[in-house]
Amino acid sequence: QVQLVESGGGLVQAGGSLRLSCIASGSILMIRSMGWYRQTPGKQRALVATISSSGSTNYADSVKGRFTISRDNAKNTVFLYLQMDSLKLEDTAVYYCHALDDRYSNYWGKGTLVTVSS
Repeated sequence: QVQLVESGGGLVQAGGSLRLSCIASGSILMIRSMGWYRQTPGKQRALVATISSSGSTNYADSVKGRFTISRDNAKNTVFLYLQMDSLKLEDTAVYYCHALDDRYSNYWGKGTLVTVSS
């Protein structure tokens, strides 16, 4: 089992920056990849960015060049980050931390709300 806890959401003006954090604990050695997804009311959860255990990254076209995903591995914890720059109104969403383990089980955090205002 993997536990994920996000933080860092909040209210920011368009053009501003925000950094999301996710702390992963539990069976972290089994984590294959991690990522960030986001969801707005009435829409499906959508991929924002992913990072593999080897450090390979993947971004949604809508955030390329503006968002950066990174991870730090500690002894019993993995820290996942999402640096969000040049934020746009359409980036407003609940952002979820995600982990995929070696058994292809999916784990999700409870989400953190990001609101971009004009």
